[in-house]
Amino acid sequence: MTARDTKRAVFLDRDGTISPDKFGYIKDPEIYHLYPETGQALRIFQEMGFLIFVVTNQSGIARGYLTEDDLANVHQKMQDLLYAEGVRLDGLFYSPYHKEGIVEPFNIHHEDRKPGIGMYKKAQKLHHFDPAQSFMIGDRASDIGFAHNTGMRSILLLTGNGENVFRSFLKNCILYKPDYICENILTAAEMINRFDL
Repeated sequence: MTARDTKRAVFLDRDGTISPDKFGYIKDPEIYHLYPETGQALRIFQEMGFLIFVVTNQSGIARGYLTEDDLANVHQKMQDLLYAEGVRLDGLFYSPYHKEGIVEPFNIHHEDRKPGIGMYKKAQKLHHFDPAQSFMIGDRASDIGFAHNTGMRSILLLTGNGENVFRSFLKNCILYKPDYICENILTAAEMINRFDL
C-alpha cells in the first residue's frame, strides 16, 4: 500500500500559515485575508486526497480581546475566502484557552492548546486517518510540538513567526526539530506533491 492509498490529513495553523499574522488578535472579519498562495496550495492538498484541517490557538478569547462570536465571524470570512478559491475544509478547530487568561472558563491549562493534542483528537474522532502519513504545517514551535505529540510529520514555514523559530532551530533552542522547512504554504504543498511524501 502506498501513501496515496492511505487516508491522510494535513493540519494547518491559521495565522502566519494560511493568512498573515500582523494584526494581533483579529476580531474584525473585514481585515482578515489569506496569503495570495493559500488557495493554490490547498487545492493541491485536495487534489492529492488529503483531509484538510485548520487548528488554531486563539488565546485572545481567554485574555478578553475577542469573544467566541467574534472568532466565528472571522472564521466565516476565512471559509468564504477559501470557498471562493475552490477549497473546502474538512474541519476547523480552535483553542480559546490560556492559563494566564482572565475570562472564565477559558483561563485554564487545556490539552486543546497546541502543542497539546486535543484538537487532533477531535479531528481523528470525526475522520480516521493515519498520522504517520499526515502533516502539521505551521510557523511556530507549538506547531512542531503538536506534530511530534501526535506522530505526524512537521513542516515549519518561514512566513509569520517562522523565521524566528528557524533561528531558534539553528541555535538548538527549540525542543523539537521540524522534519521539513519551506518558504511558504505553497512550497510545502508542492514539495509534498512532487516527492509523494
